[in-house]
Amino acid sequence: MNSAANDLETTPDEAAQPEREVLGWLEFGDATRVLARDIVESGFEPDFVIAIARGGLIPGGALAYALGVKSCGSLNVEFYSDIEETLPEPIILPPLLDNEPLIGKNVLLVDDVADSGRTLALVVELLEKVNITVKSATLFIKPRSVIAPDFHWKTTDRWIVFPWSAHPPVSSELASA
Repeated sequence: MNSAANDLETTPDEAAQPEREVLGWLEFGDATRVLARDIVESGFEPDFVIAIARGGLIPGGALAYALGVKSCGSLNVEFYSDIEETLPEPIILPPLLDNEPLIGKNVLLVDDVADSGRTLALVVELLEKVNITVKSATLFIKPRSVIAPDFHWKTTDRWIVFPWSAHPPVSSELASA
């Protein structure tokens, strides 16, 4: 085989890996500005930005700055336990969000991706039950999502590598290396 053909071969480890969508920091900045522009052009004016932690924390903060919204909060929801591995259902973790100041207000709910959409659907339903107007925004949406966010930047069916989670957590072993 010639060297060009060898370059096209994949190892068994590479073949087992899902295709990836890699988002860099600069592209992330551009994506949040596009989302902010779409939100403004829609006429929606959020009183609060609520991020779904952990994936939505950084996009939520970026959108809050881009939209000039100073009132921010987060709600902790766990669903993914590893790459392509989920719990049976998303669960809300403490501390819980104080809904009282949000009642009757416009809330922009932000997450990194609407993958299955189950996390986003859970939180939208939770907020709407207590008379909160909710619009949702994600960087990505996957075709299989059970809910379409009101605003999203890109559609993909790949596993997404975000710049804030591209590396494993720092541990005492990594810190001393």
